[in-house]
Amino acid sequence: MVRIGILGDIGSGKTFVANNFGYPVFNADHEVSKIYKKERKIYLKLKKKLPKYINTFPINKNEITIAILNNKNNLKKIINIVHEEIRKKLNIFLKKNKNKKFVILDIPLLIENKIFNRDDVLVFVESKKADINKRIKKRLNYNIKIINLFRKIQYSPSYKKKKSHFIIKNTFIEKPVKKEIKKILKKIS
Repeated sequence: MVRIGILGDIGSGKTFVANNFGYPVFNADHEVSKIYKKERKIYLKLKKKLPKYINTFPINKNEITIAILNNKNNLKKIINIVHEEIRKKLNIFLKKNKNKKFVILDIPLLIENKIFNRDDVLVFVESKKADINKRIKKRLNYNIKIINLFRKIQYSPSYKKKKSHFIIKNTFIEKPVKKEIKKILKKIS
């Protein structure tokens, strides 16, 4: 099994690209949403660490946002708790898909949290800044302060680009993206 890690800036379309590979995708953002909705033990851990902010189960994303905005150290506390669970979910995903030729890892902090392996193929998703900003503003819980805090804990897009084996220019149009993916899969097969 070849693990393909998708890298890029927030809003660059990593998930769009990941879903166009046609292989199983581990989407960390979706897993976090599921954890907030279903994992009572994570709620209890977060409530213990952030008792002033976390009060409802399923976990309310607004409570998370307020906790992060009131103290940026809360973001690290949340990440430490949630990423431990994400690693478990990733291991289950990898075991379940061990016979697949490729798996796609759509994990925003793939490099930062040392989730990637040396053998992983890293693909950087490059998008125009204007497209990124337009997409971010359309998000349901758009908050520029939160986005900037997340950008501060992530390596810069230029660093991720240097670390990558391949670059996909994301136009958010399926056909050209699939064409670039096909070239990558051919080279690594």
